[in-house]
Amino acid sequence: MEIINAMDRKVEIEYPCEWKYKVIGEECEKIESAVKSVMGGREHTCRPSRVSRKGRYHSYEVKTLVHNEDDRTEIFRQLKQHNDLKMVL
Repeated sequence: MEIINAMDRKVEIEYPCEWKYKVIGEECEKIESAVKSVMGGREHTCRPSRVSRKGRYHSYEVKTLVHNEDDRTEIFRQLKQHNDLKMVL
């Protein structure tokens, strides 16, 4: 799989690899629950990362092992579609 980075260089991703997602939502409990529902029995970590200046939004770093590009993008898609998550990076 090739990804183009900010300098227009292609980056090779070798699978399996640990992948990080940044998820953002309004309520910590709902964020954690959303991540658990998407990950199911998959081993992962979900750690608080930042809080917005006014305290309305919370971001978490989610790490898991992905086995291929389809696996990586499917997790992203499911996180992005979850109603309790406002943004996924």
